[in-house]
Amino acid sequence: MTAGPGRDRDWMGEIFACLGFFTRLPMPAYRLAPDGFSRALWAAPLAGLVPAVAATVALSFGHAVDLPPLASAGLALVVLLLITGALHEDGLSDVADGFGGGSTRARKLEIMKDSRIGTYGVAALVLSLLLRAALLAALVPYGFGITLATLIAAHCASRGLLPYTMHTLPNAREGGVSAGVGQVPKNSAMLALLLGFFALLPLGFGHAILAAILLGLIVVSLHRLALRQIGGQTGDVLGMVQQVAEVGVLIVAVAALR
Repeated sequence: MTAGPGRDRDWMGEIFACLGFFTRLPMPAYRLAPDGFSRALWAAPLAGLVPAVAATVALSFGHAVDLPPLASAGLALVVLLLITGALHEDGLSDVADGFGGGSTRARKLEIMKDSRIGTYGVAALVLSLLLRAALLAALVPYGFGITLATLIAAHCASRGLLPYTMHTLPNAREGGVSAGVGQVPKNSAMLALLLGFFALLPLGFGHAILAAILLGLIVVSLHRLALRQIGGQTGDVLGMVQQVAEVGVLIVAVAALR
């Protein structure tokens, strides 16, 4: 079913498109209009359900077989990286290398496009994995339900920021994945933000508001950083936004539990 002018949108096709892009899971066949994927990104938060559930199952399995909490967290991270193909981690490391190692806008973009990873990228990636491992390990004693609610909040809300970033910031380069998608319509960006906020509610209304405020500060700060460094956003910048936002929500949730 094709979603085009004057025709009903293929909502399930749009969900499948986001699931297929943000995860490595095989999706049913679908067809979208040429500009359909940019409109489909309202469903980006829904793609966060897959890694959230998978990581929760991995954590619970590790706990059930008496693995130490940190080992269970490591197992969950392995599952996450396999399911997502380390899509956002790659973006984070590329941005760290580019912003940290480049002296001009052109040089920063050149470094970000390079498939090799440098010192800044390694440091950012290791810190991200360490933080998430520690936070996931802290969730183990609280059981399946609380862990699932927390990871849904972190993964869905963080991905809900990506369409807004694509709508708000100009493309920093003509080519690349983000530029190829095109500008996300405002209604799709706003719906993604709304779905991301709903995903925070299982944390409790007060903590959801606190997490939303933190995510707002993260978005504003990272948007300004990207504009100052390279004049806009790329797919790598989106990966950075997701990673920082995911860690931010996990910090709020774990601090509230403790």
